[in-house]
Amino acid sequence: MITIGLTGGIASGKSTVSAMLRELGAHVIDADQVGHEVYEPGAPAWDRLVQAFGREIVGEDGKIDRKKLGPIVFADPAQLQTLNSIVHPLMRRMMEDRLEALRREGTTTVAVIEAAILIEGGWASLVDEIWVTAVPESVALERLVGRRGLTPEQAEARIRSQMGNEERKQYALRVIDTAGSLEDVHLQVNVLWADVLTRAKAKDMAR
Repeated sequence: MITIGLTGGIASGKSTVSAMLRELGAHVIDADQVGHEVYEPGAPAWDRLVQAFGREIVGEDGKIDRKKLGPIVFADPAQLQTLNSIVHPLMRRMMEDRLEALRREGTTTVAVIEAAILIEGGWASLVDEIWVTAVPESVALERLVGRRGLTPEQAEARIRSQMGNEERKQYALRVIDTAGSLEDVHLQVNVLWADVLTRAKAKDMAR
């Protein structure tokens, strides 16, 4: 099994590429979904988060309310660091366990971890290689303003808060340009998929 870490900036087309890979046969682990599970009552992070940030972050349903937690952590870098120090290692452990389960089953050829903060979260060592989706900043701004309804200032702030394209590319084995049409993105993904299947087969034969 070959494991791929799929990452990229906001509005760079990660979800689009992830869906394409899933359709082609990859097993996709969505870090956002794993993150939601970490916040569930009874999950390892729940007690630690309540201890760190208080009962006021708990909603009426007993779950951690991200809308209440968000203003606390994004207003204070130290609080954000506290949040990340609790959540990121637990997410890593959950993703690591899922990859190990796939290896034991032996039926998955390619597994993908889709994670916006794959590199920043310290999860790069979970995967064999990193693929980065990338668009020029102007395209990301246009998508955020046009599709998500953000103001240009809000969109720019979100882009600036993340690792830049050039820094991400330093970690990447493959870079997927998603600024063009869906057909163009499909073509790139299909070529990369054929290559990774060939390499996975060679890896199995070398055992």
